[in-house]
Amino acid sequence: MNPKESQIELRHACFRYPNGFLANDDLNLIIKRRERVAIVGQNGAGKTTAVKMMNGLHKPCQGDVFVDGKNTKDYTTAQIARHVGYVFQNPDDQIFNQSVYAEIAYMPKYYKLSEEEIKDRVLEAAKIMKIEKFLDKNPFEIPYVIRKFVTIAAVLATEPQYMILDEPTAGQDLQGIRILADLLDILKEKGIGVITITHDMEFVADNFHRVVAMANKHIIADGTARDIFSRDDILKQSKIKKTQIGGIAEEVGLGCDILNAQEFVERWKKTER
Repeated sequence: MNPKESQIELRHACFRYPNGFLANDDLNLIIKRRERVAIVGQNGAGKTTAVKMMNGLHKPCQGDVFVDGKNTKDYTTAQIARHVGYVFQNPDDQIFNQSVYAEIAYMPKYYKLSEEEIKDRVLEAAKIMKIEKFLDKNPFEIPYVIRKFVTIAAVLATEPQYMILDEPTAGQDLQGIRILADLLDILKEKGIGVITITHDMEFVADNFHRVVAMANKHIIADGTARDIFSRDDILKQSKIKKTQIGGIAEEVGLGCDILNAQEFVERWKKTER
């Protein structure tokens, strides 16, 4: 496959809402399959609008968006969504079936897969998200955080080439965050690209090598997590914060480039020698 046909590309992409509000302005971004990219920035920076252009929910008013070489303007949202799965921040905006099994099975049925294939996909997705015991439950009668895992499983069952996760850690406890971290590794093994929008900088630092920072409708930086969290100008403009351990490290004089506790300890030991 041509490398340009195995990536998402925003090329001078702009999006304006019907009321005239310009949400994204001249976005240029390439995300390759198998990549894991976090998009960060304050509320209103344009993050959600940008990723909705990636899966065809929004079509750019100027510029173009390509998914594996296909211009989203030439395809329906349903056609693009088969390649780029979107997990909404609020699971209640996504769930509409009366059982968890039916929710996960809905799109595979829509694609007219065999009953055996549908069952296999549902069970595998449920196993990955640790929700097997909820398959017979009404999704609206289970805890909110579990409903979020149901929506992830529903997208997993479509076997997309890319997955967009909107604020996946919101409301999650430590166990839930571990399941999400394991999910990212599984998606990597499957060759599925991941794009996440999140305000959880610890989750970003622990799981994402590449970070795209947005502010005021634009992409203002695109680099490694270490690069982004080390630059005060980017942090200030995008209104994001360092990880908690990174902030402590800087305060005690260990430098501005520490991302996690392990790096903190290693740097501390070196200063003690």
